[in-house]
Amino acid sequence: MADRSIRVPGPGHPIAIEPAGARVTVRAAGQVIADTARALVLREASYPPVFYIPREDADMALLERSDHASWCPYKGQAAYYSVRGGAANAVWSYETPHAAVAAIRGCLAFYPDRVESIPVNP
Repeated sequence: MADRSIRVPGPGHPIAIEPAGARVTVRAAGQVIADTARALVLREASYPPVFYIPREDADMALLERSDHASWCPYKGQAAYYSVRGGAANAVWSYETPHAAVAAIRGCLAFYPDRVESIPVNP
């Protein structure tokens, strides 16, 4: 069985979450999938920043939940969504994230290489 230990961000593996302070629009399969001025940006250790978009600002009718799942010891269990008519497992969401990253609950994140664009406008 895979290790499901829970780790807390700290100096050795920092995680910071803050408002993006910009409009974030996600396009996939020729459509706007999400458009928000309420995005959060999560910066984790040496990974590239990730935008988390509130579900209310995404067109969930354009997404289909998949059976894929993954585990992060710092964030928890991730559920995945595919873009209808587009890329499989292009979107992930921590529906019950660990307490240290509770701010991303109810948000979606998009793989930049599985959608057409994620422009950020001030």
